[in-house]
Amino acid sequence: MTEPMIESILINLGIEVDQDRVHVDWCPAKLIEHAISHHEAYLTSTGSLSVSTGAFTGRSPENRYIVDAGEADKNVNWASKQNKPIDEATYRVVRKNVARYMSQRRHLFIVRGYAGADRKYARKVMVVAERAHQALFIRQMLVRPTVDELEQFGRPDITVYAAPTYVCSRDRDGVEPAAVILDMNHKKIVVAGTGYCGEIKKAIFTMMNYLLPIEDGVLPMHCSANVDPKTGKTAVLFGLSGTGKTTLSADPERLLIGDDEHGWSPRGIFNIEGGCYAKTIDLTHEREPDIFDAIRFGSVSENVKLNRKTREPIYSDSSITENGRAAYPIEHIDRVVESGVGQSPSVVLFLTADAYGVLPPISKLSREEAMFHFLTGYTAKVAGTEIGIVEPQPTFSALFGEPFMPLDHMVYAYLLGEKIVRHNTRVYLVNTGWTGGPYGIGHRIALSHTRALVRAAMDGSIDDAGYRRDEIFGVDVPRECLGVPTTLLDPRQTWDDPEEYDKAAQKLADMFNENFKKRYPGVELEDLARPREE
Repeated sequence: MTEPMIESILINLGIEVDQDRVHVDWCPAKLIEHAISHHEAYLTSTGSLSVSTGAFTGRSPENRYIVDAGEADKNVNWASKQNKPIDEATYRVVRKNVARYMSQRRHLFIVRGYAGADRKYARKVMVVAERAHQALFIRQMLVRPTVDELEQFGRPDITVYAAPTYVCSRDRDGVEPAAVILDMNHKKIVVAGTGYCGEIKKAIFTMMNYLLPIEDGVLPMHCSANVDPKTGKTAVLFGLSGTGKTTLSADPERLLIGDDEHGWSPRGIFNIEGGCYAKTIDLTHEREPDIFDAIRFGSVSENVKLNRKTREPIYSDSSITENGRAAYPIEHIDRVVESGVGQSPSVVLFLTADAYGVLPPISKLSREEAMFHFLTGYTAKVAGTEIGIVEPQPTFSALFGEPFMPLDHMVYAYLLGEKIVRHNTRVYLVNTGWTGGPYGIGHRIALSHTRALVRAAMDGSIDDAGYRRDEIFGVDVPRECLGVPTTLLDPRQTWDDPEEYDKAAQKLADMFNENFKKRYPGVELEDLARPREE
């Protein structure tokens, strides 16, 4: 039987279904039993629930929309190609059709949880899912309420329709074949026509990235975070795919707060999620023991090839997709902060894999330099990663997560700058990429050296020997660091031809400046040092 309030909420969502077909807050075991018995998934040899997401094995940006109406019309950064508008009338048609479709399903699963470990800034989320494995996925990804919190949960702040088998039609819905629609004004999300569970997670994150700055003055961050258990000092790590964010945040000497989504409030930082969503391609116990061991009973594996006889996952097989994923609750990791909260960070690290081999392995940033690199969000793709790439290609994703940041980028950048000053937070740019030359000539910076630099930045010892100014990139570079060759700290010394280094470094610095001028015309570096104009 459903609770009377849940029945009322469903009716308000346009979903009318018999109570015995609605399953509310089922435990993982029941969801797994249902998913297997109804042929949604297989149980793997590790105990994980293995699912195939169909045609969509990743996010589909071309099918994601934001309703262009009300306050959202004024607040959303429509200049960003990531924010595709949809008119309210079309959205209402899609939502009505999806609700009608869900009313006809034999089973619906309701999951209630929080987006945000700090309850002062959290939002209550209710997901109505068509499939049991979706319910398991989001149950593990949201912050799970206590029994008392569930009893007092009331009406949700954010509601999500998840209907993967509803195929959108241009004639009937105005969009096709899938739709991920965010209604910021009424805090509703429709995910239809795609079985990729990451769309639910990222849609909720995007909604939070809209709400937190506007309603709470909180900076949402696409980053990992960890803490020194001895001092309580926290660090956050930003980085695009391939920069080492997951590896470096999983430090055996520190406790993990979260691996992907956080908020920075006046009270400190908090994990927006209650779980992790890790890539599985080429996963081994030797390389990532924490992740490998976390994929067990209660987790959901997406698009991972299985041995048909043994049901063993074949993580090295990318025949389904390079984007195989596993979702699991954060408690599946041994060294974690289960509360999901920490102090305001003493250190912020921007990770970049520079395939040009010219950025210093670590450099210290002023407030305005930090804002510049936050707005830049640089890393580089290397030859072989995509068809047609024969030499390093720069990639700029503002805020290290542009697709999920719907407001004007300056809103987030100034929030970062203000918090850096208020909390005396040190900021570093860390190159986890190449040195001694570009990709194909130089070599990847050793993980042991990067770890030594990151740990020295986190404990502050990196500052002891002082800094030299890098005039090309306008950053301060440490003169020494215990456990790291001094020549490595000056990438010019690692190149056979220093003049070639100068040319390559200047070329990348020019790319930074050209990208910034194109994205933020009229904004100068010195402008970022001044307080934000309200």
